[in-house]
Amino acid sequence: MTIPYPSTQPMPTIAAVTPPSGAARPRLTFLGTGYLGATYAICFAELGYEVIGFDVDAEKIAKLAGGEVPFHEPGLDELLKRNLAAGRLRFSTDIAETAVFGDVHFICVGTPQRADGMGADLSYVEAAVTGLSQHLIRKALIVGKSTVPVGTAEWIEQLVGKHAAADLGVEVAWSPEFLQEGFAVEDVLRPNRIVVGVKTEWANGMLYASHKGVFDLAATEDREVPLVVTDFATAELVKVAANAFLATKISFINAMAEVCEVAGGDVTQLARAIGYDPRIGNRFLQAGVGFGGGCLPKDIRAFQARAQELGAGEALRFLHEVDLINLRRRSRVLQLAAELLGRRYGPAGPDLSGTRVAVLGATFKPNSDDVRDAPSLAVAAALSKAGADVHVYDPQGMDNARRERPELSYEASMEDAVRGADLVCVLTEWADFRNADPVALGELASGRRVVDGRNCLDSGLWTQAGWEYRGMGRP
Repeated sequence: MTIPYPSTQPMPTIAAVTPPSGAARPRLTFLGTGYLGATYAICFAELGYEVIGFDVDAEKIAKLAGGEVPFHEPGLDELLKRNLAAGRLRFSTDIAETAVFGDVHFICVGTPQRADGMGADLSYVEAAVTGLSQHLIRKALIVGKSTVPVGTAEWIEQLVGKHAAADLGVEVAWSPEFLQEGFAVEDVLRPNRIVVGVKTEWANGMLYASHKGVFDLAATEDREVPLVVTDFATAELVKVAANAFLATKISFINAMAEVCEVAGGDVTQLARAIGYDPRIGNRFLQAGVGFGGGCLPKDIRAFQARAQELGAGEALRFLHEVDLINLRRRSRVLQLAAELLGRRYGPAGPDLSGTRVAVLGATFKPNSDDVRDAPSLAVAAALSKAGADVHVYDPQGMDNARRERPELSYEASMEDAVRGADLVCVLTEWADFRNADPVALGELASGRRVVDGRNCLDSGLWTQAGWEYRGMGRP
Protein backbone atom coordinates (compact mmCIF):
# COMPACT_ATOMS: atom_id res chain seq x y z
CA MET A 1 0.00 0.00 0.00
CA THR A 2 1.06 3.59 -0.59
CA ILE A 3 0.51 5.99 2.30
CA PRO A 4 0.94 9.74 1.61
CA TYR A 5 1.77 11.55 4.84
CA PRO A 6 0.67 14.10 5.85
CA SER A 7 -2.47 13.88 3.76
CA THR A 8 -6.03 15.16 3.58
CA GLN A 9 -7.06 11.51 3.72
CA PRO A 10 -7.13 9.70 7.08
CA MET A 11 -3.77 8.11 7.87
CA PRO A 12 -4.12 4.30 7.87
CA THR A 13 -3.66 2.95 11.36
CA ILE A 14 -0.15 1.73 12.10
CA ALA A 15 0.01 -0.07 15.39
CA ALA A 16 1.92 1.82 18.06
CA VAL A 17 4.84 -0.23 19.32
CA THR A 18 7.06 0.11 22.34
CA PRO A 19 10.75 -0.17 21.50
CA PRO A 20 12.22 -3.32 23.09
CA SER A 21 14.83 -1.19 24.85
CA GLY A 22 12.08 0.68 26.68
CA ALA A 23 13.23 4.02 25.24
CA ALA A 24 10.65 6.58 24.17
CA ARG A 25 11.81 6.34 20.55
CA PRO A 26 13.57 3.42 18.89
CA ARG A 27 17.32 3.46 19.33
CA LEU A 28 18.93 3.16 15.91
CA THR A 29 22.18 1.66 14.72
CA PHE A 30 23.72 1.84 11.28
CA LEU A 31 26.15 -0.96 10.46
CA GLY A 32 28.68 0.31 7.96
CA THR A 33 29.75 3.95 8.11
CA GLY A 34 30.68 4.52 4.51
CA TYR A 35 28.81 7.09 2.46
CA LEU A 36 25.41 5.49 3.08
CA GLY A 37 25.60 4.54 6.76
CA ALA A 38 27.43 7.62 8.01
CA THR A 39 25.02 9.97 6.24
CA TYR A 40 21.96 8.19 7.62
CA ALA A 41 23.41 7.95 11.13
CA ILE A 42 24.23 11.66 11.26
CA CYS A 43 20.93 12.80 9.76
CA PHE A 44 18.77 10.58 11.99
CA ALA A 45 20.60 11.93 15.03
CA GLU A 46 19.71 15.38 13.70
CA LEU A 47 16.06 14.24 13.71
CA GLY A 48 16.37 13.53 17.43
CA TYR A 49 17.10 9.79 17.54
CA GLU A 50 19.76 8.16 19.68
CA VAL A 51 22.16 6.62 17.17
CA ILE A 52 25.27 4.44 17.01
CA GLY A 53 27.26 4.11 13.81
CA PHE A 54 29.22 0.85 13.70
CA ASP A 55 32.14 -0.16 11.51
CA VAL A 56 35.04 -2.60 11.62
CA ASP A 57 37.31 0.12 10.21
CA ALA A 58 38.82 1.69 13.33
CA GLU A 59 40.40 4.57 11.42
CA LYS A 60 37.08 5.56 9.89
CA ILE A 61 35.32 5.35 13.26
CA ALA A 62 38.03 7.47 14.90
CA LYS A 63 37.58 10.19 12.28
CA LEU A 64 33.80 10.25 12.69
CA ALA A 65 34.01 10.21 16.48
CA GLY A 66 36.42 13.15 16.22
CA GLY A 67 33.96 15.17 14.16
CA GLU A 68 35.49 14.54 10.71
CA VAL A 69 33.42 13.17 7.83
CA PRO A 70 35.77 10.92 5.81
CA PHE A 71 34.18 11.92 2.48
CA HIS A 72 32.81 15.10 0.93
CA GLU A 73 29.09 15.71 1.27
CA PRO A 74 27.81 19.30 1.53
CA GLY A 75 26.34 20.15 4.95
CA LEU A 76 27.24 16.89 6.67
CA ASP A 77 30.26 18.12 8.67
CA GLU A 78 28.20 20.65 10.61
CA LEU A 79 25.50 18.09 11.44
CA LEU A 80 28.11 15.59 12.62
CA LYS A 81 29.73 18.02 15.03
CA ARG A 82 26.39 19.26 16.34
CA ASN A 83 25.00 15.82 17.11
CA LEU A 84 28.21 14.50 18.64
CA ALA A 85 28.13 17.51 20.97
CA ALA A 86 24.45 16.89 21.76
CA GLY A 87 25.22 13.33 22.81
CA ARG A 88 22.70 11.76 20.45
CA LEU A 89 25.33 10.28 18.15
CA ARG A 90 28.35 8.10 18.73
CA PHE A 91 30.45 5.65 16.77
CA SER A 92 31.82 2.25 17.72
CA THR A 93 33.84 -0.73 16.52
CA ASP A 94 32.22 -2.90 19.23
CA ILE A 95 29.51 -5.10 17.70
CA ALA A 96 28.33 -6.31 21.12
CA GLU A 97 27.80 -2.72 22.30
CA THR A 98 25.96 -1.95 19.09
CA ALA A 99 23.71 -5.01 19.39
CA VAL A 100 22.77 -4.26 23.00
CA PHE A 101 22.06 -0.59 22.26
CA GLY A 102 19.77 -0.78 19.26
CA ASP A 103 16.11 -1.50 18.66
CA VAL A 104 16.38 -1.12 14.89
CA HIS A 105 19.61 -2.05 13.14
CA PHE A 106 20.11 -0.77 9.58
CA ILE A 107 22.52 -2.73 7.38
CA CYS A 108 24.41 -0.18 5.27
CA VAL A 109 27.54 -2.05 4.16
CA GLY A 110 28.88 -2.14 0.62
CA THR A 111 27.76 -4.64 -2.02
CA PRO A 112 30.47 -4.30 -4.70
CA GLN A 113 30.57 -6.22 -7.94
CA ARG A 114 32.04 -9.69 -7.46
CA ALA A 115 35.55 -10.24 -8.74
CA ASP A 116 34.46 -13.40 -10.59
CA GLY A 117 31.37 -12.04 -12.34
CA MET A 118 28.70 -9.33 -12.62
CA GLY A 119 26.77 -10.29 -9.48
CA ALA A 120 26.85 -8.47 -6.14
CA ASP A 121 29.32 -9.51 -3.45
CA LEU A 122 27.21 -10.04 -0.31
CA SER A 123 30.08 -11.02 1.99
CA TYR A 124 29.94 -7.70 3.88
CA VAL A 125 26.20 -8.10 4.40
CA GLU A 126 26.69 -11.64 5.68
CA ALA A 127 29.45 -10.58 8.08
CA ALA A 128 27.40 -7.68 9.47
CA VAL A 129 24.21 -9.69 9.99
CA THR A 130 26.01 -12.71 11.44
CA GLY A 131 28.10 -10.63 13.84
CA LEU A 132 25.09 -8.61 14.97
CA SER A 133 22.78 -11.59 15.41
CA GLN A 134 25.22 -13.42 17.68
CA HIS A 135 25.22 -10.53 20.15
CA LEU A 136 21.52 -9.64 20.32
CA ILE A 137 20.01 -10.02 23.80
CA ARG A 138 16.39 -8.97 23.11
CA LYS A 139 13.92 -8.62 20.27
CA ALA A 140 15.12 -6.28 17.52
CA LEU A 141 14.43 -5.38 13.90
CA ILE A 142 17.20 -5.82 11.34
CA VAL A 143 16.58 -3.63 8.28
CA GLY A 144 18.47 -3.87 5.02
CA LYS A 145 19.39 -0.60 3.30
CA SER A 146 22.24 -1.77 1.08
CA THR A 147 21.43 -2.30 -2.60
CA VAL A 148 21.13 -6.07 -3.02
CA PRO A 149 19.82 -8.75 -5.38
CA VAL A 150 16.17 -9.63 -4.92
CA GLY A 151 15.86 -12.53 -2.46
CA THR A 152 18.49 -11.20 -0.07
CA ALA A 153 16.00 -10.36 2.70
CA GLU A 154 14.79 -13.98 2.83
CA TRP A 155 18.42 -15.12 3.01
CA ILE A 156 19.07 -12.69 5.87
CA GLU A 157 16.10 -14.16 7.73
CA GLN A 158 17.82 -17.53 7.46
CA LEU A 159 21.09 -16.06 8.77
CA VAL A 160 19.26 -14.51 11.72
CA GLY A 161 17.48 -17.77 12.43
CA LYS A 162 20.82 -19.57 12.47
CA HIS A 163 22.79 -17.11 14.63
CA ALA A 164 20.28 -15.35 16.92
CA ALA A 165 18.52 -17.02 19.84
CA ALA A 166 15.11 -18.22 18.65
CA ASP A 167 13.27 -16.99 21.74
CA LEU A 168 14.24 -13.37 21.04
CA GLY A 169 11.89 -13.13 18.06
CA VAL A 170 14.26 -11.02 15.96
CA GLU A 171 12.61 -9.83 12.74
CA VAL A 172 13.88 -8.63 9.36
CA ALA A 173 12.60 -5.86 7.08
CA TRP A 174 13.84 -3.99 4.02
CA SER A 175 13.95 -0.24 3.33
CA PRO A 176 16.05 0.80 0.32
CA GLU A 177 17.97 4.08 0.18
CA PHE A 178 17.73 6.67 -2.59
CA LEU A 179 20.63 8.99 -1.85
CA GLN A 180 22.10 11.25 -4.51
CA GLU A 181 25.67 12.23 -3.81
CA GLY A 182 25.89 15.98 -3.36
CA PHE A 183 22.26 16.10 -2.13
CA ALA A 184 22.30 13.31 0.44
CA VAL A 185 21.45 15.36 3.53
CA GLU A 186 18.26 16.60 1.89
CA ASP A 187 17.50 13.12 0.58
CA VAL A 188 17.54 11.70 4.14
CA LEU A 189 15.79 14.56 5.92
CA ARG A 190 13.32 15.33 3.13
CA PRO A 191 12.98 12.16 1.04
CA ASN A 192 10.70 11.99 -1.98
CA ARG A 193 9.42 8.62 -0.73
CA ILE A 194 10.05 5.94 1.89
CA VAL A 195 9.71 2.29 0.93
CA VAL A 196 9.47 -0.50 3.51
CA GLY A 197 9.19 -4.23 2.93
CA VAL A 198 7.72 -5.95 5.99
CA LYS A 199 6.01 -9.18 7.01
CA THR A 200 4.41 -8.17 10.32
CA GLU A 201 2.55 -5.25 11.87
CA TRP A 202 5.25 -5.05 14.55
CA ALA A 203 7.96 -4.54 11.95
CA ASN A 204 5.79 -1.97 10.16
CA GLY A 205 5.19 -0.11 13.43
CA MET A 206 8.87 -0.14 14.35
CA LEU A 207 9.86 1.23 10.95
CA TYR A 208 7.18 3.90 11.16
CA ALA A 209 8.44 4.92 14.59
CA SER A 210 12.00 4.95 13.23
CA HIS A 211 10.92 7.39 10.50
CA LYS A 212 8.50 9.48 12.53
CA GLY A 213 11.07 12.27 12.73
CA VAL A 214 11.02 12.45 8.93
CA PHE A 215 7.22 12.60 8.87
CA ASP A 216 7.09 15.19 11.66
CA LEU A 217 9.55 17.43 9.79
CA ALA A 218 7.41 17.09 6.66
CA ALA A 219 4.31 18.08 8.62
CA THR A 220 5.95 21.24 9.96
CA GLU A 221 6.97 22.18 6.41
CA ASP A 222 3.59 21.28 4.90
CA ARG A 223 5.05 18.60 2.65
CA GLU A 224 4.06 15.04 1.82
CA VAL A 225 6.32 12.02 2.13
CA PRO A 226 4.74 9.04 0.38
CA LEU A 227 5.17 5.81 2.35
CA VAL A 228 5.05 2.60 0.32
CA VAL A 229 4.54 -0.49 2.46
CA THR A 230 5.15 -3.67 0.50
CA ASP A 231 6.69 -7.15 0.52
CA PHE A 232 10.40 -8.03 0.67
CA ALA A 233 10.89 -8.70 -3.04
CA THR A 234 9.23 -5.49 -4.20
CA ALA A 235 11.18 -3.38 -1.70
CA GLU A 236 14.44 -4.93 -2.89
CA LEU A 237 13.52 -4.40 -6.55
CA VAL A 238 12.56 -0.73 -6.15
CA LYS A 239 16.15 0.52 -5.86
CA VAL A 240 17.65 -1.58 -8.65
CA ALA A 241 14.69 -0.85 -10.92
CA ALA A 242 15.06 2.89 -10.29
CA ASN A 243 18.79 2.72 -11.02
CA ALA A 244 18.19 0.67 -14.17
CA PHE A 245 15.63 3.19 -15.42
CA LEU A 246 17.94 6.12 -14.70
CA ALA A 247 20.89 4.43 -16.40
CA THR A 248 18.69 3.67 -19.40
CA LYS A 249 17.57 7.28 -19.71
CA ILE A 250 21.16 8.54 -19.58
CA SER A 251 22.34 5.98 -22.12
CA PHE A 252 19.37 6.74 -24.36
CA ILE A 253 20.37 10.38 -24.76
CA ASN A 254 23.99 9.33 -25.24
CA ALA A 255 22.85 6.96 -27.99
CA MET A 256 21.06 9.93 -29.57
CA ALA A 257 24.35 11.83 -29.30
CA GLU A 258 26.02 9.10 -31.37
CA VAL A 259 23.33 9.51 -34.03
CA CYS A 260 23.61 13.31 -33.95
CA GLU A 261 27.37 13.09 -34.47
CA VAL A 262 26.97 11.23 -37.75
CA ALA A 263 23.78 12.98 -38.88
CA GLY A 264 24.87 16.54 -38.10
CA GLY A 265 22.27 17.17 -35.39
CA ASP A 266 22.68 18.82 -31.99
CA VAL A 267 21.80 16.55 -29.09
CA THR A 268 21.40 19.46 -26.66
CA GLN A 269 18.58 20.90 -28.78
CA LEU A 270 17.15 17.42 -29.34
CA ALA A 271 17.09 16.77 -25.58
CA ARG A 272 15.45 20.12 -24.90
CA ALA A 273 12.75 19.44 -27.46
CA ILE A 274 11.84 15.94 -26.28
CA GLY A 275 12.19 17.00 -22.63
CA TYR A 276 9.18 19.29 -22.97
CA ASP A 277 7.06 16.16 -23.38
CA PRO A 278 5.70 15.54 -19.86
CA ARG A 279 5.84 11.80 -20.50
CA ILE A 280 9.62 12.10 -20.89
CA GLY A 281 10.76 15.10 -18.84
CA ASN A 282 14.08 16.88 -19.15
CA ARG A 283 15.94 15.53 -16.11
CA PHE A 284 18.94 13.30 -16.85
CA LEU A 285 18.75 14.03 -20.56
CA GLN A 286 22.17 15.69 -20.62
CA ALA A 287 24.38 13.87 -23.10
CA GLY A 288 28.04 13.57 -22.17
CA VAL A 289 30.76 11.17 -21.17
CA GLY A 290 28.33 8.88 -19.36
CA PHE A 291 27.48 7.80 -15.83
CA GLY A 292 29.78 6.37 -13.18
CA GLY A 293 30.03 6.21 -9.41
CA GLY A 294 29.68 3.41 -6.92
CA CYS A 295 26.03 2.59 -7.73
CA LEU A 296 24.71 2.71 -11.30
CA PRO A 297 27.38 0.69 -13.14
CA LYS A 298 27.66 -2.18 -10.65
CA ASP A 299 23.93 -2.18 -9.82
CA ILE A 300 22.74 -2.65 -13.41
CA ARG A 301 25.25 -5.48 -13.85
CA ALA A 302 24.16 -7.16 -10.62
CA PHE A 303 20.51 -6.75 -11.66
CA GLN A 304 21.22 -8.54 -14.94
CA ALA A 305 23.08 -11.32 -13.14
CA ARG A 306 20.27 -11.88 -10.65
CA ALA A 307 17.61 -11.88 -13.36
CA GLN A 308 19.61 -14.54 -15.19
CA GLU A 309 19.74 -16.68 -12.03
CA LEU A 310 15.97 -16.37 -11.66
CA GLY A 311 15.33 -17.31 -15.29
CA ALA A 312 14.37 -13.80 -16.41
CA GLY A 313 17.62 -12.82 -18.05
CA GLU A 314 15.97 -12.02 -21.39
CA ALA A 315 13.88 -9.32 -19.71
CA LEU A 316 16.97 -7.30 -18.82
CA ARG A 317 19.09 -7.96 -21.88
CA PHE A 318 18.68 -4.29 -22.87
CA LEU A 319 20.76 -3.30 -19.82
CA HIS A 320 23.81 -4.86 -21.46
CA GLU A 321 23.46 -2.36 -24.30
CA VAL A 322 22.88 0.44 -21.78
CA ASP A 323 26.23 -0.47 -20.24
CA LEU A 324 27.99 -0.63 -23.62
CA ILE A 325 26.65 2.78 -24.72
CA ASN A 326 27.89 4.25 -21.46
CA LEU A 327 31.39 2.87 -21.92
CA ARG A 328 31.54 3.98 -25.57
CA ARG A 329 31.20 7.62 -24.59
CA ARG A 330 34.56 7.44 -22.82
CA SER A 331 36.19 6.27 -26.05
CA ARG A 332 34.51 9.12 -27.90
CA VAL A 333 36.46 11.67 -25.84
CA LEU A 334 39.68 10.00 -26.93
CA GLN A 335 38.56 10.24 -30.57
CA LEU A 336 37.72 13.93 -30.21
CA ALA A 337 41.07 14.57 -28.52
CA ALA A 338 42.91 12.93 -31.43
CA GLU A 339 40.87 14.93 -33.93
CA LEU A 340 41.61 18.25 -32.25
CA LEU A 341 45.30 17.43 -31.85
CA GLY A 342 45.63 16.31 -35.47
CA ARG A 343 46.57 12.75 -34.57
CA ARG A 344 45.42 9.71 -36.49
CA TYR A 345 43.11 7.33 -34.64
CA GLY A 346 44.32 3.86 -35.62
CA PRO A 347 43.19 0.36 -34.63
CA ALA A 348 45.15 0.66 -31.37
CA GLY A 349 43.91 4.19 -30.73
CA PRO A 350 45.78 7.46 -31.21
CA ASP A 351 49.40 8.30 -30.46
CA LEU A 352 49.24 11.44 -28.34
CA SER A 353 52.89 11.49 -27.33
CA GLY A 354 54.39 14.96 -27.11
CA THR A 355 51.08 16.59 -26.16
CA ARG A 356 50.01 18.06 -22.84
CA VAL A 357 46.36 17.60 -21.88
CA ALA A 358 44.49 19.26 -19.01
CA VAL A 359 41.68 17.15 -17.55
CA LEU A 360 39.24 19.20 -15.50
CA GLY A 361 37.32 16.84 -13.24
CA ALA A 362 38.17 13.56 -11.54
CA THR A 363 34.97 12.75 -9.64
CA PHE A 364 32.03 11.01 -11.31
CA LYS A 365 29.80 14.01 -10.57
CA PRO A 366 30.13 17.50 -9.02
CA ASN A 367 29.71 18.20 -5.29
CA SER A 368 31.36 14.89 -4.39
CA ASP A 369 34.83 13.47 -3.85
CA ASP A 370 33.80 10.04 -5.17
CA VAL A 371 36.00 8.75 -8.01
CA ARG A 372 34.60 5.20 -8.13
CA ASP A 373 34.14 4.22 -11.79
CA ALA A 374 34.41 7.91 -12.69
CA PRO A 375 34.33 8.43 -16.48
CA SER A 376 36.55 11.49 -16.06
CA LEU A 377 39.35 9.55 -14.40
CA ALA A 378 39.01 6.65 -16.85
CA VAL A 379 39.36 9.06 -19.77
CA ALA A 380 42.37 10.72 -18.11
CA ALA A 381 44.02 7.31 -17.79
CA ALA A 382 43.22 6.48 -21.44
CA LEU A 383 44.76 9.78 -22.60
CA SER A 384 47.87 9.01 -20.55
CA LYS A 385 48.07 5.50 -21.98
CA ALA A 386 47.93 7.04 -25.46
CA GLY A 387 51.09 8.98 -24.62
CA ALA A 388 49.72 12.35 -23.53
CA ASP A 389 51.18 14.21 -20.56
CA VAL A 390 47.97 14.48 -18.51
CA HIS A 391 47.45 17.05 -15.75
CA VAL A 392 44.30 16.67 -13.62
CA TYR A 393 42.47 19.11 -11.37
CA ASP A 394 39.29 18.56 -9.35
CA PRO A 395 37.88 20.77 -6.56
CA GLN A 396 37.25 17.88 -4.13
CA GLY A 397 38.46 14.56 -5.53
CA MET A 398 42.23 15.03 -5.74
CA ASP A 399 43.24 12.77 -2.85
CA ASN A 400 40.99 9.92 -3.96
CA ALA A 401 42.08 10.35 -7.58
CA ARG A 402 45.77 10.15 -6.61
CA ARG A 403 45.12 6.88 -4.81
CA GLU A 404 43.14 5.50 -7.75
CA ARG A 405 45.44 6.72 -10.57
CA PRO A 406 48.87 7.55 -9.14
CA GLU A 407 50.48 7.57 -12.59
CA LEU A 408 48.75 10.85 -13.52
CA SER A 409 49.96 14.35 -12.67
CA TYR A 410 47.77 16.45 -10.38
CA GLU A 411 47.64 20.24 -10.09
CA ALA A 412 46.57 22.55 -7.27
CA SER A 413 44.24 24.67 -9.40
CA MET A 414 42.36 24.79 -12.67
CA GLU A 415 44.79 27.44 -13.92
CA ASP A 416 47.82 25.25 -13.13
CA ALA A 417 46.27 22.33 -15.00
CA VAL A 418 45.49 24.45 -18.08
CA ARG A 419 48.83 26.26 -18.17
CA GLY A 420 50.78 25.05 -21.19
CA ALA A 421 48.09 22.56 -22.28
CA ASP A 422 47.60 21.73 -25.94
CA LEU A 423 44.10 20.48 -25.15
CA VAL A 424 41.61 20.96 -22.30
CA CYS A 425 39.03 18.25 -21.50
CA VAL A 426 36.15 19.25 -19.20
CA LEU A 427 34.90 15.93 -17.85
CA THR A 428 33.02 16.78 -14.63
CA GLU A 429 30.49 19.62 -14.62
CA TRP A 430 31.72 21.50 -11.56
CA ALA A 431 30.44 25.09 -11.36
CA ASP A 432 34.07 26.27 -11.31
CA PHE A 433 34.53 24.83 -14.80
CA ARG A 434 31.14 25.88 -16.18
CA ASN A 435 31.74 29.46 -15.09
CA ALA A 436 35.42 29.66 -16.06
CA ASP A 437 36.55 32.61 -18.18
CA PRO A 438 37.58 31.17 -21.58
CA VAL A 439 39.55 34.31 -22.41
CA ALA A 440 41.69 34.06 -19.26
CA LEU A 441 42.22 30.31 -19.71
CA GLY A 442 43.11 30.86 -23.36
CA GLU A 443 46.02 33.05 -22.30
CA LEU A 444 47.38 30.17 -20.18
CA ALA A 445 46.95 27.32 -22.68
CA SER A 446 49.42 26.52 -25.43
CA GLY A 447 46.58 25.55 -27.74
CA ARG A 448 42.99 26.74 -27.55
CA ARG A 449 41.31 23.38 -28.02
CA VAL A 450 38.59 22.09 -25.69
CA VAL A 451 36.55 18.89 -25.43
CA ASP A 452 33.36 19.54 -23.47
CA GLY A 453 32.66 16.04 -22.18
CA ARG A 454 29.58 17.17 -20.26
CA ASN A 455 28.12 19.72 -22.69
CA CYS A 456 28.24 22.13 -19.77
CA LEU A 457 30.14 25.01 -21.38
CA ASP A 458 28.71 27.92 -23.36
CA SER A 459 30.06 26.89 -26.76
CA GLY A 460 29.45 30.37 -28.21
CA LEU A 461 31.53 32.10 -25.54
CA TRP A 462 34.39 29.63 -25.89
CA THR A 463 34.37 29.83 -29.68
CA GLN A 464 34.27 33.62 -29.52
CA ALA A 465 37.32 33.49 -27.23
CA GLY A 466 39.22 31.65 -29.95
CA TRP A 467 38.81 28.07 -28.75
CA GLU A 468 38.26 25.17 -31.11
CA TYR A 469 35.30 23.52 -29.36
CA ARG A 470 34.02 19.93 -29.48
CA GLY A 471 31.01 18.78 -27.50
CA MET A 472 29.32 15.38 -27.20
CA GLY A 473 26.74 14.94 -29.92
CA ARG A 474 27.08 18.55 -31.08
CA PRO A 475 28.10 19.78 -34.55
